[in-house]
Order: sequence, then structure tokens, then C-alpha cells
Amino acid sequence: MSSMKAVDTGYSHESIEAKWQNIWANTPPVACESSRKHCYVLEMFPYPSGQIHAGHLRNYVMGDVIARYKRAKGFAVLHPMGWDAFGLPAENAARQQGIHPADWTSENIDRMKTHLQALGLSLDWDREIITCSPDYYVHQQRMFIDFWRRGLAYRKKSKVNWDPVDLTVLANEQVIDGRGWRSGAVVEQKELEQWNLRITSFAEELLAGLDGLLDWPARVRLMQHNWIGRSEGVCIRFALNDASPDLSDDVREIEVFTTRPDTLLGASFLALAPEHPLLESIKSPELKGFLDRCRDHDRTDTPEPEGIDTGLRVIHPLQASRELPVYVANFVNMNYGSGAVFGCPAHDQRDLDFARKYRLPVIPVVLPKECHEDDFSIGDTAYTGTGSLINSDFLNGLENTLAAEIVLKRLASQSLFGSPQGKKQTSWRLQDWVVSRQRYWGCPIPMIHCRECGVVPVPLDQLPVTLPRDVRFDNAGNPLQEHPTWKNTTCPVCNLEAQRETDTMDTFVDSSWYFLRFSDPWNSGSPCDKSVAADWLPVSYYIGGVEHAILHLLYARFFTRMMKQIGYIDFEEPFSRLFTQGMVVHETYCTQDGVWVSPDDVTISERQGNRIAVLKSTGHEVKIGPVEKMSKSKKNTVDVSRIIKDWGADTARWFVLSDTPPDRDISWTQEGLAGAYRFIKRIWRTVNEVADIFSNSGQSSSRASSSQDLEILRKIAHKALAAVERDLENLNFNCVIAHIYGLTNSIAKVLEDRKVFCYPGSAAVLREVVEFLLLSIFPIMPHLAEECWQILGSDGLISQTAWPVVDRALIVEDIITIPVQVNGKRRGEIAVDRDISEKDLKEAVLELPVVKSFLAGSQVRRVIVVPRRIVNVVL
Repeated sequence: MSSMKAVDTGYSHESIEAKWQNIWANTPPVACESSRKHCYVLEMFPYPSGQIHAGHLRNYVMGDVIARYKRAKGFAVLHPMGWDAFGLPAENAARQQGIHPADWTSENIDRMKTHLQALGLSLDWDREIITCSPDYYVHQQRMFIDFWRRGLAYRKKSKVNWDPVDLTVLANEQVIDGRGWRSGAVVEQKELEQWNLRITSFAEELLAGLDGLLDWPARVRLMQHNWIGRSEGVCIRFALNDASPDLSDDVREIEVFTTRPDTLLGASFLALAPEHPLLESIKSPELKGFLDRCRDHDRTDTPEPEGIDTGLRVIHPLQASRELPVYVANFVNMNYGSGAVFGCPAHDQRDLDFARKYRLPVIPVVLPKECHEDDFSIGDTAYTGTGSLINSDFLNGLENTLAAEIVLKRLASQSLFGSPQGKKQTSWRLQDWVVSRQRYWGCPIPMIHCRECGVVPVPLDQLPVTLPRDVRFDNAGNPLQEHPTWKNTTCPVCNLEAQRETDTMDTFVDSSWYFLRFSDPWNSGSPCDKSVAADWLPVSYYIGGVEHAILHLLYARFFTRMMKQIGYIDFEEPFSRLFTQGMVVHETYCTQDGVWVSPDDVTISERQGNRIAVLKSTGHEVKIGPVEKMSKSKKNTVDVSRIIKDWGADTARWFVLSDTPPDRDISWTQEGLAGAYRFIKRIWRTVNEVADIFSNSGQSSSRASSSQDLEILRKIAHKALAAVERDLENLNFNCVIAHIYGLTNSIAKVLEDRKVFCYPGSAAVLREVVEFLLLSIFPIMPHLAEECWQILGSDGLISQTAWPVVDRALIVEDIITIPVQVNGKRRGEIAVDRDISEKDLKEAVLELPVVKSFLAGSQVRRVIVVPRRIVNVVL
């Protein structure tokens, strides 16, 4: 599909785009006076995989549109690019292809940089950073030592998430539904000594800071809020029965954290995490076997609760005559609360499933308001709502919130072994960030292990600690551990033989501060100059996928706070405004045998009103599957470099922003691409026609004109420009395009009557209007705009032309945006004058590319207009 070339109509995108990219590269930038307002536009930088994909295209074009618009508005704009260059894919390539990770990465960067430059992105390439460069990670190593000296980096032996495929530790945030975020393998639990960053020290700040991020998507803030997971609850101490086996005399109690103390009298068991230290004293082959099974699997999202009775019993804190059995359960997390919970099956679904499986009592203690106690029972579903207490002794009849307070007071007044039996406690879901990775291609951790001195930092004058080039990838695991000499060194304190740390840093560390380095990438003594960083940061517009809401965005907020605490910077939040764009999706195609087929290998046609896909090579029909996220596995990707070559960068840029709101998924179609190219040709023809009018009519500088059509057109142009400006500020790119279509249609109508250009000043009015059009399309289609600007004979480069000033007197009555439907389903929108006639509105709607894409082979039966509300095209 994407191999189909654009039809030649006198507009040569290859030569025009090459011409202007060369001119821009050799044009000195506009001087950046410190007095100008600063704007920092940044898209999440890419991993150098070797190819830019459609998601990259959409992401970077959005940022480029903002950057170009803000420059035209008089801002000093920072719009840099770099490469998130460390990571496992490079190491895997070394094993599979026999190429060194450094060479693989460098080749991929060169290839992708060429593709990005072909898009005409106005990037500050002089600020380019590459995270695998020692010039970059030397600062990361210095910061790590600073963090270690402040107690923010530490080494600890603990249970960690182990990816058995990638053979490395993963942070909690990198385990998705029990599987490794990159490999997809079921994660195991291992006990290892690892380096951690103390993100929990900033949990309160990270949570509170979300309230100030008003220009972030609400769903991202909610995701971070839930991940940080602050829980206000009660710590309850359960006394162990004196007859408990295997326990030493000093083990007398189990602490439990709960957010539902109101349900305490409905408890029927206690459950411990498999890592709970109390279990180490119990000698039971059956228990050991269960713990071994738990140890080999991540338990964050266990599909079915499973446990084993330890034989221990505890005394109920409110009813001394009751004893509760103590189980080990695979759903209890040692990192949450105290690693122990009480089970109230009637009011927690997981507890209920567990109780049914092991035949434990189910005691309902919270009665819904609409129910009577005699009619209320628990079946297969736990009741988790509010209500009044039943089966709860002195709490009966109380609302559950009041009952919770009374339980806390009762427990606080009771003494157990000389201390209150219960107290308020705050628990957090967030755990410290494990940053050790057992791999070669990462930033070396700048620490040394000495038998005499323990762990000591590498002296600052010996940084950076660089990776050895001569490593082997024959065996699984970390090549640094197997290197014959690299890890051997001398302790800087006692001069005895010592070993370097062979773990490298999680690559999310590299991306947690890169946005700061862009502000001052030439600084050799510090990550950035504090005053320079203050000029540019926080980032004004940060654009990237919502999938980074937890991993990257949370870590970046944490890292910024650590850097402030050390004294590198003076602010806490890295990104003022966050925009998360939708994905680019595509139809899928597969043969009758279930083999996925690339869109490039398929021809789409229509047969008896149905779309048919056939293989180009054989002519055999293939199945057209659902529209899905582009992926290599289903081969529904497009080659962006080929799109640029065959259709042009401006076509690709226009298409990925048109029709669909930028925060929603966009479906990549050949029809949409062709529609974008048709619009380029239309602009091209319009500007050449206007240039012909100028050459034959003279160029009066006066705006006075007795042509009513031209004055109306001038009003429309100013209204359109005001709307474009408003929607660019709000990142409503599809609406911007709708306004441009409307203005283009208005210009075309005036051009139909050449008589209007006989009036004095008509050329001046037309020039103003067409220049408005070109300035509006310039941020999106810069090559076309520059070429047309030159054809018109306008002054200088359009890329160095200020954004025009809207004449507010001409836009008293605003333009309106009207939704457009095809057969009752919304397909787009159009921006038109509020007083547009029904006839003109119908004609304008039928010219929309999104509508034309549905017209192929179909007849328009009716166009239904609800004035100022909606237009529905019925086929």
C-alpha cells in the first residue's frame, strides 16, 4: 500500500523538500535574546532501534508544529533531540548478529537521524545527546555518588523480580501483570543484593505534587496516584497462642495493617506473605515446598489465591476467646504494610475466594442500607460497600465509618506486651527503585567492593568508568562479570586489591534527567548550569505515549527532586505541560493459512460494494482483519522512510495530524495519505494561480477595495487565523486543519471570478489572505509553505516570518466548528463562518478529504444540515 507513489502534477516533493532542508541547514538561526520569552518543546526521545515508525512520526511532528508556531510568535524555542541508547536490544543483537552493541547503536542512530531530518523537523541538532556516550553518563555517575553520600542510593539484599529470559532484575514498575515489561516472560523471585534509589523518601512529595500538575492528563495523574498508593489505616498486633510450634520465646505477636478496621470482627484467618521472617522458624517440608513455588513467581496479580496453614494461631484482639488460623498466602505482598493481613471473606473478594477454597468461616459484618439482616447473605461475591454493622458485638447498628473509629480507640486503649494493641499508620504501595541490572550495555555503577573497606565510590577524578570494548557474548548473563581484567581494580582507600561493581544502571535512570542535559549539553563540569536550567525548565510541552505514565514520568519527577536536594537545580517538577498522543493503528491482513501479511504486499480493491485484499505477488485473496496497534508480529506496520520518499514529508506530516483528535488513535490508510497529497496539490495550484494574478494586475499596496467578495474573504481569513491560533495553543491539530480547509475553500470561491481583481487594492487583499493561509500551514507543511511563499514573491523566508496579527475588529462574529457525519457516524469536523449558507456548507463538506475517502464508488443520496449543529452525508 505505502509503496504506491504520488502522481506527478508539477509539484515535485523530492526536489522541493531537499531544497528547503538544505537552505534551512545553511541559514543562521534567529538570534536568541535573553529578553525573549522561553519555550521548551520536547518529545520523548527514541530508542535507536534502526527505523522510525509511525508512532515516532506522529509524536515528533506534533512537537515540531508547536516549536515552529512558538518561534513565529516571538518565543526563544528550545527543541532538541537525543537518543536513549543503552538497553538490552543492543546486547541481544550482539549475541544474535555478532555485532558489538556500540556499533549496532551507532549505525541505528545514523539511519534514524537521516529519516528524522528527511521529515523537515526543526530540531536543535547541535544539542544532540547520546546516553551511551561517556560525555553523558559521566554526570550520571557523579550524581549516583552524590546520591550515595546522601543516603539516597544504597545496596540491600532482598527479594527482587528476576526476568528469566532477559536474565536481569526488574523494578516493580517493570513487571506488568506478572511478566517482564520487555520480554513478556513470567517473572520469578530471587534474593539478591542490589542497588536501590530511595524513591520512598519522596512518596509524600510525589503524591502531593500531582495536584499542581493541572496541564497533565487526568488519567496520567490518576495512574501515578494509584501507583504511589498511599493508604491510611490501622496497625493491629495479634498475640500468638502460647502453644504455637517452632517459635522462639521472643516471637509473641504478628502485626497486621488494614484499611478496614470496621470489619475486624468478621475476620476468620490471618495470611502472611511467603517472605515473612516469622516463617523462617517453622520446620515443615510441606511449607517449604509451598514457599519454593511462591518464590519462583511474581505475585502482584495472582489469578487464583493459594495458601497453606502454618499451624500457628493468634488471639482475636477484640474477642479473647476466639483464635484465628495463620496461613501463608500467595497474594500477600511483603512490601505492603507489614506483610500480613487479616482475612474478612464477606467483604473482600480475594479473601472470599481463599475462604471458600479452604473452607474457612464467612461472617458478614457490614449490612447494605437497602437490606434487612435476615435476608442478607454472602454467595460468590463479597460485599465491599458501606453500611451498618451486624454480627459485631458492641459495634452492631453503627455506620461502618464510625465503627472504624471506635475499633481504633478500643485497640489504642488495650495494652499488649506493654504497648497499645493498635495505632494509626500510613502505608505506601510505592517501593524503592531497584536500579541494578545484570547486563553489559548500560551505565557502569561507579562503586568498588573492597574486602577491608566495604563499598566505596570511584574517585571523582577517575570518572567516567567506561565499558570495556573487548567483551564476549557467547554465554548468557552479564559479560562484565566474565571479563578477565575489567572488574579488577585497587581500593582508593586502602590500596588493596578490589573489584568494580559489575551491575550497570537501569536504562530508566538515563532517561530520568536527559531533559535537563539538553539545556546545557556542553557543560563538562556539571549535568547543567543551574541558571541556564532555570531559564528553560520546566519543559513547556512534553509529548509522548501514555504507556510511560508510571515508568519514565514517575522516575523523572523523582530524579528532579533528588537533583534539587543535592543542589543541581532549584525546581521540583520537570514538565509543566504533558500531552499523551494516541497510537497509530492499521488494518491487519493474513492469508487463509493464518500467516500475517504486510500492507506493502497487499492491493485493496472493491468488489460488489465490499473491500477486497489480494497479494500483489500471487493475486490470491487475503483476509482483512481488525484495525490494531502497529506491531512487527502482525506485520501491520508502514515504512516511514518509504512514505517520505514516495509521498513526501509534508504529506506524511499533514496526514498524521488530520481528522483525528491528537490524543486518540489514528488509523493509517492509503486513502488518508492520498487525500493529504491531493490537498498539497490543491494549495500548489491555488498559489500558482494567485501568483499569475499578481503578475498580470500589478501590486497595489492599498487595501482599499470596492469588491464585497474580497472584503468578506479578508474577514474570513482573519477569523480562520484566530481559530488556527487558538487551536494551536490547545494542541487541537485536527481542528487547525479543519480551519485551513475552510479558508482554502473560501479562497477558491473568490478565484472563480477574476473580475474582482479589477478593483484597486485587490491584489493587496488577496496577498494578505493567501499569506495567512501559508503561515497557517507552515508549522505542519513547512516545505510546501516555503516554496509557495517564494512563488508569491513574499519577503524573506516564511520560517523567519513573524506570526501575523489578527484584526479583532474583523472577527466580531466567530467562526464555528461543525461535526461532520457519514451515514450517521462522526468522521470529522469543519470550521466555517457562522452565517455560511446551507449550499456553501454542503459543498465545503463534500470537499473534505475524510468525506471523499468514503465517496469512492458511492453516490451521495442526501446531505442533511442541522444549522450550526451538524452535517450528515448519507450514502
